[in-house]
Amino acid sequence: MAEDLRRLLDTRRVLLCAGCGGVGKTTTCAALGLAAARRGRRVLCLTIDPARRLAESLGLESVSGEAQQVSQEVFARAGIEVTGSLTMMMLDTKSTFDSLIASLAATPEKRDRIMNNVLYKYISTKLAGTQEYMAMEKLYAVKDDPNYDLILLDTPPTSHALDFFDAPERLVGAIDSPAVRWFLEAFQQSGHLSFNLLQRTAASIMRGIGRITGAGFLEQVATFMGEINELFGGWKQRAERVSSALRGGDVGYILVTTPDPMSLREVAFFADRLRQQGVLPSAFVVNRVHHKTDWDPNESDVSAALSANQLELGAGGAARIVAAARDEQQLADLDSVHLSALDDRSGHGVTVVKVPDFPRDIHDVSRLAWVADVLV
Repeated sequence: MAEDLRRLLDTRRVLLCAGCGGVGKTTTCAALGLAAARRGRRVLCLTIDPARRLAESLGLESVSGEAQQVSQEVFARAGIEVTGSLTMMMLDTKSTFDSLIASLAATPEKRDRIMNNVLYKYISTKLAGTQEYMAMEKLYAVKDDPNYDLILLDTPPTSHALDFFDAPERLVGAIDSPAVRWFLEAFQQSGHLSFNLLQRTAASIMRGIGRITGAGFLEQVATFMGEINELFGGWKQRAERVSSALRGGDVGYILVTTPDPMSLREVAFFADRLRQQGVLPSAFVVNRVHHKTDWDPNESDVSAALSANQLELGAGGAARIVAAARDEQQLADLDSVHLSALDDRSGHGVTVVKVPDFPRDIHDVSRLAWVADVLV
C-alpha cells in the first residue's frame, strides 16, 4: 500500500489534494511535501489558507503569495534529515488574476483600464468560482518551473466536488455567454450605453436598473465587458491549455477524506466524476481514523498499571480510562463500517491510506513527520 504513495511522489510532476473542507487537506499536502523532500525531491506546496501554527512550525512567520523555502535548520532542530527542499506558497487569487490579465492585455493601457474597473475589483476577489479557476491558473503557471521536481496543490474546499476541475470551461462560458453578448449590443463604440438597439422591454428593464444603480455603474459594467471580450481569444486558449494540463499523465489526484459519512459520500462522488472525465484517482487518504486494538480493558488491570508506574488520577481514574478506551473501540468499529463503503467504491487497485486520529494537533515539523511516515 505505502509503496504506491512513494511511487506517486517519485514519478508524478503534479499532485492535487482534493476533498471537502475540514478533512485535513492542507496538513496532508504539507506532509506529502515533507515526505517527498526527505526523498530528495525539490517540492513546491501551493496551499489555500494554511494554519498559522503550521506556518510557524516550518520557520515561516506566515505563508504568502511569494515562494518561501523552509530552512534546513528547521528540519535539523527536529532531527529530520531532508536531502531535497520544501517550498511553501499561498494561493493569492487577486494577484494571480492580475498576472493573467497582464499577460493577455495587448497594451499596458488596456491592462490598467481593466484592473481599475470597479467590476473587475469585485470579480477578482469575490465572485464565486474565481478562486477555483485561479488555483488552476497558478498551478499551470508554475507547472514547468525547473526549480521544482514536484508540485503539490491544496485545492480549494468546495461544495461541488469538481468546481476547480470545471473552472476553466465555466469561466470561458461566462465570458462568451448570450447575456454578455446581449449586453454588449447596447454598448456603442462611443463608449456610452445606448438602448436603441435593444428590444423595447429589454431597454425598459435596463433603464430601470440604471435608475437604481446609477448610469455610471452600467457604464462601468459595459466598459469591463467590452475590454474582457477583446481578450476572449487569448483567454479561451489559455483556459483550454489549463484544462488539458489537469488531465495530463504527469498529474495525480489524491482524494482526502475522514471516516465521517458525509465526507465519504462527497469523496466517492468526486471519484466518480473524475472517472467520467477520463481521470482515475491516484489514492485515497483517510484522516482521523480510530484503529481497533485487541486490548479488552478492565479496571483492575488499569489500577495495577497506574500503581506500578506511580501515577495518581484520583478517585475513579481507572474507570475513566476504561470508559475512554471502550469509547475508542466503539469509534473504531463505526469507522470500519463507514470505510467499508469506500473500500468497495475505490476499486481499480487504488491505494487507500488510513491516517490515525493523532492525540495532538499537527502544528510542528516533528508531528508533521508523523503524518508523513504514515503516508509513505
